[in-house]
Amino acid sequence: METNSEYVIEMLHITKIFPGIIANDDISLQLRRGEIHALLGENGAGKSTLMSVLFGLYQPEAGEIRKDGVKVEINNPNDATALKIGMVHQHFKLVDVFSVLDNIILGAETTKLGFLQKKEARKKVEALSQKYGLKVDLDAKVEDITVGMQQRVEILKMLYRDNEILIFDEPTAVLTPQEIDELMVTMKEFAKEGKSILFISHKLNEIMTVADRVSVLRKGKYIGTVDTKDTNKQELSNMMVGRPVQLEVSKTPAKPGEEVLRVEHLSVPSHVHKRNAVNDVSFSVRKGEIVCIAGIDGNGQTELIYGLSGLDKTSGGSITLCGQEITHHSIERRGENMSHIPEDRHKHGLVLDFSLEQNMVLQRFNDPQFQQHGFIKRDAVRSYAETLIEAYDVRSGQGPITIARSMSGGNQQKAIIAREVDRDKPLIVAVQPTRGLDVGAIEHIHSQLVAQRDMGKAILLVSLELDEVMSLSDRILVMYEGEIVGEFDPKKISVQELGLYMAGAKRMGKEGTQA
Repeated sequence: METNSEYVIEMLHITKIFPGIIANDDISLQLRRGEIHALLGENGAGKSTLMSVLFGLYQPEAGEIRKDGVKVEINNPNDATALKIGMVHQHFKLVDVFSVLDNIILGAETTKLGFLQKKEARKKVEALSQKYGLKVDLDAKVEDITVGMQQRVEILKMLYRDNEILIFDEPTAVLTPQEIDELMVTMKEFAKEGKSILFISHKLNEIMTVADRVSVLRKGKYIGTVDTKDTNKQELSNMMVGRPVQLEVSKTPAKPGEEVLRVEHLSVPSHVHKRNAVNDVSFSVRKGEIVCIAGIDGNGQTELIYGLSGLDKTSGGSITLCGQEITHHSIERRGENMSHIPEDRHKHGLVLDFSLEQNMVLQRFNDPQFQQHGFIKRDAVRSYAETLIEAYDVRSGQGPITIARSMSGGNQQKAIIAREVDRDKPLIVAVQPTRGLDVGAIEHIHSQLVAQRDMGKAILLVSLELDEVMSLSDRILVMYEGEIVGEFDPKKISVQELGLYMAGAKRMGKEGTQA
C-alpha cells in the first residue's frame, strides 16, 4: 500500500494474538482525512481489539501504525492523545461520583502555578457543547444522568482534548432513536470540519446512513473495504457473516390462546431512591404471542423482571402464572413454569468458572435424565450439551468442557438461550436476548423465539433495540419511569412515534387514548 498524506491514519499488517486466538490477523486499514469510516464485523471479529491497538490499550505482535504518512509508536492512551486520537468506549470510562465537568477535564486539567483553572476549563467546555449541540449539565454527578447524556460527556472529553481522530466503539447500543439521530448529525458535523472518524458497529442501517466507507472484518481477518454508495445492507451482511442472511424476521400473524401470565397492579421498590422502580403495572401475556416491553434503559424494566422472576421482592400487586398465584413463591418454584434469559449474563445467567456442559444443566442436574441415586450421569450431561452446542452454533475453544468465562460474550449468550428454550416452559422471559450479537446470531435467535411462539409458548420480551421491538413483537408495551404509558400494535405505530412515548413526551390515558 502506497503511503501519502491523503490518509491521516494507516494501520498496516496489524496482528494481535491472545492465548489460543488470533484476534487480528494481518489487518490493514486506512482512514482518510475528514471521512467517516465504519468498521463492521460479527461478535469476536476483532473490531474493538483493532481500535484498542490504535488507542494504545494493546500492543500488536506485528505491523505498524502511521499518522500522516509517518510511522508512530503508541504505547498507551496518553501517546494516542498526544497524537490527537480519542476514543469513546463501548462501556463508558467515567467516574460516577464526579461531576460532568470534572469527568471531562480529568487527566487534561488546565493549571496555573499548580492550581486548577476550573473557570477557564468550564468556558472551553461550554463553548464546545454550544457549538456541537451537546447540551449537558456540567454540575450534575455522572451517576445521576442518563446513558445518552453520559455518552455526550465522553464525546466532550474527546473534543476538550482537541482530538482530530475520533473512534466510536458501538456508540448507539444504549441510545434512543432520537439520540441516535442526533449522534449521526454530530458525527457528520465533525467530518465536515475535517475530523476523521472510525465508527465500530454491526448495525447496518446506521452504517448506510452515516459512513463514507466500510471495512469488514470476519473472524480476525480483513475481508475488504467498500464505498457505502456502491453497496447495500444485504451485500454488507454477506461480507460480514460469509453467507446470505435474512435481515427481516419472517413470521405469520400471532394466534393468541389462553392467558399464561397475568400481572396486576405490581409495584417493585427501587434500590436507589425512595420511590418505587415499578409503579402499579398491569398486563398479561397469552399463549402464542410475543409481548415486548420497550423503553429507554433505566425505566424500571430490570426491576419488573426481577420482581417477576423472584430476584427482587415486590411491594404490591399480584403475579399469576398458569392460573396459580406466584407473588410470594421462591425463584425455584417460579422456574417450574418459567424460563428466564436474564439481562446480565454474567451475574444471573452463568457460573463463569463452570464448564459449558455444567452451565447447560444448572437448573436440571436433579432430573432423572442427568442423575441416578444422587450421582450425576456425566455422559448424559455431555451428550446433552453437545446437542445444544450444535443446534445453537455455540462456538468455544474446547466444546462442552470449555470454561464459560473464556468464551466471547455472544457465545455465552447463545449458550443461555439454548438452555432456557430447551427447558420447554409455558412462559419464556427474554431480556435483551440479542444484546451485543451480530446479524447472523440475531437471525438465529429471532427464528427460535418465533418458533417457540408458534408452538404455543407465551413470550415476554424486554428489548432496547427498536428494530427488534418492531419486527419481533405482536404487542408492544412502553415503559417510562416505572409505569406502562402505552400499548401498541407494531404494524400501526412508527419508530418515531414509539420513541416519543419512550422519552416521556407522550402517554396514553387509562382508556387507551393519547393524553
